[in-house]
Amino acid sequence: MFDKGADIPYNMQCCPDAGTLDVRPILYTPGRSLSFRFTLNLSDMDFGGRRPVTRPVEVSGTVRNRAGVLSLELSAETTLDACCDRCGKRFPLPKRTAFRCTLAESLQNGDGDGDEELVLLQDGQADAGELARTAFVLDMDTKILCSEDCKGLCPRCGANLNEGACGCQPEPDPRWAALSALLDAPDEP
Repeated sequence: MFDKGADIPYNMQCCPDAGTLDVRPILYTPGRSLSFRFTLNLSDMDFGGRRPVTRPVEVSGTVRNRAGVLSLELSAETTLDACCDRCGKRFPLPKRTAFRCTLAESLQNGDGDGDEELVLLQDGQADAGELARTAFVLDMDTKILCSEDCKGLCPRCGANLNEGACGCQPEPDPRWAALSALLDAPDEP
């Protein structure tokens, strides 16, 4: 009746319940898998006062039944409209997040002892959209830089120090102010 090694494609369009997977066709058939693909709109998400996710987030993955254990693997990808936290430069930043978990119908003794997260099914369904959204949000960097060696902005004139020196004189260290006053004093005969 079923080809036990078959992969079932599962394409979803962007809609309010996008990402809801019905895993009942593979739930009791070891060796089966269910592939899925959908898009998420995260343009309403605010990160540090900015909204860098302006493009759709492409989510793809697979649910596999391995000896009666359902494992879900997904990846969420997009290009962020990022802004460097040091110099303010805007630039495109590719972003990819991977997520894995085990799906179960109910908790049993010993469940949840492994390294993977355990997600309970609701009537044979898993909300892959919410899992992808949560994984993507939690994987966002708290500080985004245009490069690791970004020099930032001059605190006096605001010039981008990555483009060259600004010409401002460095501020003297206030701990040396007394010595500086002695050196600047006119010589007395």
